[in-house]
Amino acid sequence: MDSLRNIAFRYKWSIFSLFILSVIAAVSVILQAYFLVAIVDRIFLQQQGMTEIMWMMLGLLSVLMLRTAASYVNGRIGIRMAANVKGAYRKALLRKFAKAPIKQSLEGQSGGKVSVMLEAVDEIDSYFSDYIPQLIKTSIIPLIILVIVFTQHVNTGLIMIITAPFIPIFMVIIGLQTKNKSEEQQEKLSAFSGSFLDTLQGLTTLKLYGRAKKQADTIRGSSLGFRDATMEILKIAFMSSFMLELISMLSIGIVALELAIQLIIYEQISFFTAFFLLVLAPEFYTLLKELGSAFHSGRGSMGAARKITEELGRTEQQVHWGEKHLTADEMPTVIGLDHISFKYGEDQFSLYDITTDIPPYGQIAIAGRSGSGKTTLLHLIAGLLPLSNGKITVADVPLSHYVENDWFGHLSYISQQPYVFSGTIAENIAIGGDSHASRQDIVHAAEQAEIDGLIQTLDKGYDTPVGEAGRGLSGGEMQRLALARAFLKQPAVILFDEPTTGLDLETERILQSSMKQLAKDATVITVAHRLHTIKHADNILFLENGRLVAEGTHSELMKTTPAYQKMVSVQRGVKTE
Repeated sequence: MDSLRNIAFRYKWSIFSLFILSVIAAVSVILQAYFLVAIVDRIFLQQQGMTEIMWMMLGLLSVLMLRTAASYVNGRIGIRMAANVKGAYRKALLRKFAKAPIKQSLEGQSGGKVSVMLEAVDEIDSYFSDYIPQLIKTSIIPLIILVIVFTQHVNTGLIMIITAPFIPIFMVIIGLQTKNKSEEQQEKLSAFSGSFLDTLQGLTTLKLYGRAKKQADTIRGSSLGFRDATMEILKIAFMSSFMLELISMLSIGIVALELAIQLIIYEQISFFTAFFLLVLAPEFYTLLKELGSAFHSGRGSMGAARKITEELGRTEQQVHWGEKHLTADEMPTVIGLDHISFKYGEDQFSLYDITTDIPPYGQIAIAGRSGSGKTTLLHLIAGLLPLSNGKITVADVPLSHYVENDWFGHLSYISQQPYVFSGTIAENIAIGGDSHASRQDIVHAAEQAEIDGLIQTLDKGYDTPVGEAGRGLSGGEMQRLALARAFLKQPAVILFDEPTTGLDLETERILQSSMKQLAKDATVITVAHRLHTIKHADNILFLENGRLVAEGTHSELMKTTPAYQKMVSVQRGVKTE
């Protein structure tokens, strides 16, 4: 996204409105000073009664109301701009995180990404809600005040011109330091948020390995670093406020001294003029001082904006989708892998030149040793990773030509650790279907996945809440919940990523039975290590070091592929040379 200044210029009507409101505010300031001075002059010097100055009192009240209204609307426009910009930034970040391939999604810390999306975006609020409106006000109101002052008394105008630049000069010096410290604070906050969330998620593991205290010390260090960075910014803010107050107070004092000399000693100006200028002088310097405070906040916002821009500007390979629709009548169909390749990065694992066809209703197994590329191939077929070379076709049409939601609407992916969201069991099963899935449909899907009996034993049944990431459920229960999602969805293509790993025998039996039932109406592609999971497959894709070295049935591979024979022998416990 563009810089904050460029974004601000997109809101032309808002900026124009701020200019108009600033002119109204300037006129209100002048009229307010005039009515106030005129009332004091007529009451105390001309000895006029209340009835004679009533119209001035009403005028002063009207001007005060006008100034208050202009200030209120000015603030509302700034807040509305800030809300729109923050919303746009958050949507851009959300799209970035949502569309990022699995590789990029797993990189970095979740807490750091949350920190950027929440705290960093909130930091830019003051640029639009405070700095921009104040900048426009300070560009107009002091100039109009200065013009009026020069028409009344040239010496006072000259003093104001000479002293006024000290405020913006000091403001720029402090602002540059604030921006650097703000960027440092954002880095500290991101590191602290990331380590804190990681520790919460892995607290049990840390306790089991006796690392909890060490990690607590790490969090303490991150917390203290963030505290120190925040205190540095506060120190600059307090120093900035003190110096701005000092400069404006001294400047007003000089103006007051000069007016007193002209009024009392030389008697060259009237009381009305001296009092009028003395009332306008604080308004002039207050606006400059407020700009200084707003500038401090604005520079802090720029530091946060840089952090957001860096996150949005990271170049990543994206999975691109088209506009062709994929209907239910076309599925399942042949899925073709045409010389597909994928590379994680320089000197990292790669998948090379894989070509095969997956027939409709086929039972396909992907086998190989750990690190051979099985899960990566499954992610490519699912459309979760971008291809480096080659193409995947569905019904002889490249997968990238289809609408993303159409493809995922026909697909179910069941991993080793299905993600369970914070919510009720029914809500988590309903994720598998569309928004119109009824409670009856959800219960029927749970019955097919053989988890209904367990749910019925719970106090609240399907309305039982579960914690984030499935806290409160065992691994087998989460697998069966994922199966219930698949039964609810009734997909045309089902991908299993080593689904039986680490499961007890009963859950494994249920999983095998469910896989057979789902396979009646779908193409099933399974990544597995266990022999009994893959030996009945119609076709086995055997991978080694990211290459498809052989494919065929179990009996065919046992005859033709020594590496497959060795893998099977190891599983059977047969010693091989």
